[in-house]
Amino acid sequence: MKVEYTKTSTLPQNLVPLLKYRGLTIIDEQKAINYITNIGYFRLSAYFYPLLKEPKTNHSFKEGATFEMALDMYRFDRKLRILLFNEIEKVEVAVRSAMNDIISSELSNVFWMTDPVNFRNPEIFSKTLKLIKSEIAKTKEDFIVHFLSKYSNPYPPAWMIAEIIPLGILCNSFNNLTNKTLLKKVARHFGLPLPVFSSWLLLLSNLRNLCGHHARLWNKEIAIISHNLNNPTYPWINPAITDMKRVYFRICMIKYLLFTVSPNNNFTEKLKDILKQYPTVDTLAMGFPENWEREPLWK
Repeated sequence: MKVEYTKTSTLPQNLVPLLKYRGLTIIDEQKAINYITNIGYFRLSAYFYPLLKEPKTNHSFKEGATFEMALDMYRFDRKLRILLFNEIEKVEVAVRSAMNDIISSELSNVFWMTDPVNFRNPEIFSKTLKLIKSEIAKTKEDFIVHFLSKYSNPYPPAWMIAEIIPLGILCNSFNNLTNKTLLKKVARHFGLPLPVFSSWLLLLSNLRNLCGHHARLWNKEIAIISHNLNNPTYPWINPAITDMKRVYFRICMIKYLLFTVSPNNNFTEKLKDILKQYPTVDTLAMGFPENWEREPLWK
């Protein structure tokens, strides 16, 4: 049975004594107050959680747990999000470009994204087109404004639309295309079979949103999972020891896609550097298997 929420707001200066009472070591109380004030207790509480004893509902901290440990997890998570967001941007731009180049060329139709003849499900097409119209209506991009003022076509070409719509809308258009051969050709460009490519686009879009909204990432369990990648084009990981719901799998996806997008990338070095900066962060909670560096993907 549901009960009424009766908790009241507590100021940062009153939270610090409470955390100490529960067993968290805080050396500099004023510094802790400043962090809680500027980050927010609710956001920071996600990083206190791994430091609690079982059962965690007792809100009692483990021996040796410190405020600085929670801050390190927060700092690590922030740097990880920034790293992944930057790499996702490279992949996303490449996906948009490949879709437009391959599909526009194969269909000989630069307006393929707004042409109903190319799509198998009219209802999905209608919903997607509605979202495209909304993005066109509110954009201030010069190239869209210029096109609409000069040309009589109802919609801009697909490569212009692809620059202003979210990745999720682009994925809806892609997955709804009737021409399966064309879909497979785009997927093969990235060294993937179509079912895996489609599922990875969904995962990347979700991961991008988490990074963009500054959500906790490092130890999050994400419900959306991928199709299994069998017979990979590039070096890959051992799926038998990998939890697809953890962030490590998403990191591996990005690394794999970079073989196509940026073959000479230094993503591995950047990732190892962040992990080295924060050695107390529990990589097992992120889904990293033991000796992960020895997997073919990372060699």
